[in-house]
This record gives sequence, C-alpha cells and structure tokens, in this order.
Amino acid sequence: MAIFLHGRSLILRRNLFATGRKFQGYIVLVPEIGEDLPEKNPLLQQDGLPEFNHITIENCRAAIAKQTLDFEIGVRNIEQKLAEKPCTDIFGEVFEPLEELGTPLDMTWGLSKTLYLGNSSLMPTSSYIAIHDRARKARATKYHNVSIFKEVKTALNNKEATWSSEESRILQKFAIEGKLNGLELDNSNQQALINWLNKLNKERATFKQKTDISTKQFKHVITDNQVTRDFPEELLRYTAVDPNQPLHGPWTVTLQPHIYMGAMEYCSDRELRWNMWQAFVGRGSGYKERELATSLNLEEIRFIRRDVAKILGYETYGDMSMETKMAGSVDAVRHMLAALLERAKPAQDEELKQLYEFAAQRGFRGAEFELWDVPYWRRKQASTLFDYTESKLKQYFPLKTVLAGLFQLAEKLFNIRIVQRTNVSTWHKDVKFYDIFESHSSAPVAGFYLDPYARSEQKIRMQHQGWMVAIQNMSRITNRKPLAALIFNFDSPTQDAPCCLTFQEIKMLFQKFGHSLQHLLTRTNYSEVAGMSNIEWDAVEISGHVFSHWLLSRDVMRSISSHVDSEDPLPDTMYQSLLNVHQHLSGVDLCRELYLSDLDLELHTSKDFWLDIVKRLWPHYLSFKLHKIDSHPCSFTQIFSEEWGAAYYSHVWSRMVAADVYSAFHEVRDDEKQVLDVAKRYRDTFLALGGSMHPSQVFREFRGRDPSPKALLKSLGFKKIKIEES
Repeated sequence: MAIFLHGRSLILRRNLFATGRKFQGYIVLVPEIGEDLPEKNPLLQQDGLPEFNHITIENCRAAIAKQTLDFEIGVRNIEQKLAEKPCTDIFGEVFEPLEELGTPLDMTWGLSKTLYLGNSSLMPTSSYIAIHDRARKARATKYHNVSIFKEVKTALNNKEATWSSEESRILQKFAIEGKLNGLELDNSNQQALINWLNKLNKERATFKQKTDISTKQFKHVITDNQVTRDFPEELLRYTAVDPNQPLHGPWTVTLQPHIYMGAMEYCSDRELRWNMWQAFVGRGSGYKERELATSLNLEEIRFIRRDVAKILGYETYGDMSMETKMAGSVDAVRHMLAALLERAKPAQDEELKQLYEFAAQRGFRGAEFELWDVPYWRRKQASTLFDYTESKLKQYFPLKTVLAGLFQLAEKLFNIRIVQRTNVSTWHKDVKFYDIFESHSSAPVAGFYLDPYARSEQKIRMQHQGWMVAIQNMSRITNRKPLAALIFNFDSPTQDAPCCLTFQEIKMLFQKFGHSLQHLLTRTNYSEVAGMSNIEWDAVEISGHVFSHWLLSRDVMRSISSHVDSEDPLPDTMYQSLLNVHQHLSGVDLCRELYLSDLDLELHTSKDFWLDIVKRLWPHYLSFKLHKIDSHPCSFTQIFSEEWGAAYYSHVWSRMVAADVYSAFHEVRDDEKQVLDVAKRYRDTFLALGGSMHPSQVFREFRGRDPSPKALLKSLGFKKIKIEES
C-alpha cells in the first residue's frame, strides 16, 4: 500500500522541501548497484568518518541502491521469521535487526544531504532527490509492515511486560505509525486511503506549482538610485543587474523571500511597497490570471484531509495531527493561543499607535497605517530610538570570537570539551571538524562538521542561511556515535577583514548549535529514539530556541564579542540596544504568528469556506483592516504543499516551552553553582533523552510542572502578566 507518513517520519521529508530549490519532473530511476561496499566504496574511513574528499554521486547512488535493497529484504526476512514461529523477544528479533539494517542506510542518506547542502556541485538537486526518495521509501517499509505492527500491538497489550521508557516509546512509535499508515483498516478502507492520498499528493503538487509560478511572475525594475539609497550592500547585490557593481543600477526586486523582506524594510517608495505587498498576498487569488488561482486546490486539500482523518478514525485532520504533537489536543493549543493573545493584542495596538505617531512626525502622509508600511517604519523607529545599525554592531562579532564564546558556554554548562581535529576529510577546505569529549573521557562521544561560509556556485542560499544535518544517530546496538554537520552562508573573510556576523546570524548560529547538541549529546540505546528522532513536531525546535536565549545574557555577549579593530567587547549601550530591538514590535510579530497558527487549525478542523474563516479570525488577532485583494491562504505553502498542515502552531509552542526552560537558568543567574545544577538537569533530560520519553514528561522531569506562557511573554517585554499556572 502507499506510504502515509503523517507523523514523525515526515520530519525526514520536510527538510528537503525547505531548501527552496525547484526541480523539473520526477526522478524514478536509481543506478544499479556498483562496486562492492564498503571495501571499494570510499564512503567511510577506518575511523568511521566519511571520506568526503573522494565521495562521488556514483558512490552515494551505488551505496543507497545496495543499502535500500538490503533493508527491504531484511524487513521481509523479519516478516518471514515472525510467520515461522512466535516472537518471544520483540527487541532481539525485530528492533535490533532493524537497527543493524538501518544504520548504514541512514549514514549514506545523511552524508548525501550534507554534500547537497554543502557543495551542490558535487551533489546536484536531481541526484539528491533520487537518493532522498529512494531512502525514504525503503526506510518507511518497517512502519507499514503488517507482521511487525501486529507484534508491536501484542507487546503493548502484554500486561506482564516491563518495558523501559525507551522501549515503550519505540513500541508506541511503531504503533502510531502503523495506525497512520492504515494498518488497522480492512482492505476496502485501505484502498480508499490509498486513493485519497494519491489525490492529495497531486493537489499539493499543483498548489505548489501555481504558487511558484505566481511568485516568479512579479518583477519590478528600479532605475532611480534614490529609491535604493537605504538598501544594505547585500540587498543591492541580490537585486543589481550586475552583482559585481551593486551600487550601479538598475535593480530588480522580486517576491523571493530574501529580496521581498529586505525591500519592504528598506524601500522608501511607498507605492512600490504597496505593489510588492499586493502581489505577494495576492498570489493564488486569480485576480490577474485565473489559471493560477489556488482556491479550489486549497479546498480540495482540506476536503481530502478530512476524509483521510475520518477513515483513520479521527474527528478532524487537526485531531489526527495531535497524535504526534507534545500539545496532545487541539484544545490545548487553543488555550495556549488565547493565553498569549491576551497580552499580545493590547501590546500590538499600543506598538502600532506609537509607530504611526513616529512615522507621522517624519513625513508619513497616509490616512492610516497599512501592513506594507510596518516593515519600513519599524526599521526607521528601531534605528532612531535605539541607535541600532547592523553594520556598526557587526564589527563587534568576528566569527572566530563568536565560536570561541559559543563553545566555551557549551563546555561550561554541560561539562564537555569541544576540540578541533585536523587532517579530516571534508567537502571543502573551509570545513572544520570538531570532536566532543565528556570531561572524564579520553575518546570522543560525538563529532560535528562546521561549514561556515557562503559559496555562491556551490551552496544553496536561503533566507535563514543555516542547516543542522544529523548525519548519523547514536546507537549502542551498532556502536555508532552521533555525527552532525552545521552548514551556514556567512560572508567569507577577505585579506582585509575577517568574517563578522549580524545579530540575526549569531542568533541562527546559536539556534542550530543548540539544535545539534540534542543530537550529539543523546544517551539512548536505539537510533530510533536518539537525538531528534521520534521527538514530537512541536518540540523539535525547543533546544535550539533555548540556546539562543543565552544571547540575552550580558556575560555571554561579552564572551562572544570583540571589535575587529580595538578588540573591545560590546559596550553596555549597544547591549541594551540589542535587548530593546529584541522586544521591539514583539506584540505585532506574536499576533501575526498566533493568527497564522489559529488559521491553520481552523482550516483543518472546520468545514467553513476558507475566506469565511479568515474574515472571522482576522479582527480577533490583527489590528489592520482585511483588504479585498489579500488572499494569503491561497499561497500558504507551509500548510498546503509542505508538511505543516495543522502543525504551524508548533513554531509558537516550541518558543513558549523554550522560554520556560531558559527561565530556570535565569531565575538562578546570580549563583553559578545553581546555574550548573540546572544545566546538568537540562543535559540529563532534554539533551540526553532524545525521543525516548514524551516531551511533556521530559519537561516535567526538568521543571517539575507543565509549561506556562509566562516566560515567553516576559521575554518579549509584556510586563503585566495575569496568567494562572497550568
């Protein structure tokens, strides 16, 4: 039957489509198995690390072809053995063999993705798509095998069995995946599920294709350098006809995210901002080209998802989504949204009032403030009120100093050592490799690659500009150590100047490094629940957000800053400026995220027409009028063509939980011993347990209660908090 991976397994798919690369057609063929592995194939060295210097596309394809075939045959062999005699030890007879089969496959898959993101000239998009799809298809066979599913259900129903937390989570994982794959259905309903899923995939692909075309259609050429006078150098390079002469026009603005967001912030021409905004929110509306309208596709996707949920025994698609979420229920999510909105909405109203007054004092002549005015004037206001300029701030954060302070923080908190290892095979000379040692160990417990610099001809460039790739999971069964890659697109150093980071780049670096620590410092036995594996969607981003909160610490800011000329740490005035910018218009930003989260939930729990839902929710969250042309759900690709349907709220949820986690450190910040005690508890829970325990229980183990929105609201500057502890 078709593979339906709605839950945790979808994490493996969503990162592929997050790259933003467009490819034509479908890759259906993988080359035949080549030379014998691993003796003649240079995927791995004697020390277990990949031989990146010599890996080719052919190596990876040959390895994947063999390993996927071995895996599928291995799953069938397990099925045959289960049919021949009763299973007496499900972990010894099923899960340990699966672990042995999956380890080499996951390793090849991980290093292929690393090459794709680190040097796409060595691993082009079409080649990686072929490898990704083949590996994903093979790996999923263990989740929709009827024999394995029946043994899992038998094990879970065995009242006399005493499973460890890790073992219980593995059994529960296979049970949920089996249910979502339709293994509990009769033949007729299984066929109906297959038919609906095939239709769903077609509608999602059509939705994405139409949105991509609409996005690419808008272009506006700027010839007047007065319009671009405030553009930063990077935005000028992106938009200039000749990127090598960014100061000389003309410049072309488009709806590509890295250009659109920058232009909305720096473009002084209000009419141009309006044109860009209406083109952006009008994608899929059909106002200009009816054949690109996505309203019917949107409704069809919702309809199919409702039917899929019904077939699988759920009231709504939103209820089905909660099977793989920390929140656990739609009601719990709505309670969180309401609690945050109670403080965010009044803050939004006051922020916009002050922003309008600021703009009016500086020449704004509009009758009222509009959405396309906010990005431009918020930048102006932040610069004026807080003396905040990225270029001046950037000089205090050389990459070398930031990394030293980042590693120092991790070593101090978690009692580890991060040591660079030389003479390691990498995909580029700029890539460095680091071993992680426990304080008492002589052998490394994990390792990671760091590829910091942009290479325009080799690396995918996206707005967020960073990835954490889990190349290899921890597995005591196969004696494998965690291995990761951190890949960024920071500006390369020159002979005259080192690489310096903007604050947004520093925040992203801290987030990805914090994310990697959960992968690298896990202590589980099975890769199935190690690191990021089997963590509920709305909890996946928690550790990354926790680590970025350390940027609010004055001591940490001192440790990562050193002016490129004077070597002075960041002055207190600039530190305070950063704190102010962190909270600037936080009500506006949070209300927007809350609106999109609730919109997503309503679209997947209600049968109302999408526009009626928008009209109902919009005034509840946002302090702007809803314009007739605004059809933003018709280009909401995250929930309709990517994997965030009924899960968009996860971004806000993980921020809420992370703020509460960090508040445990903040509460004892003046007592170093207590800070280290909290760090040990965090290491022993969030970082060590991975997916071997439900994140709600992990949080309780760490905090002694359920999460509260109070810490997030406080960190955003909402002082008057009237929220009861849950």
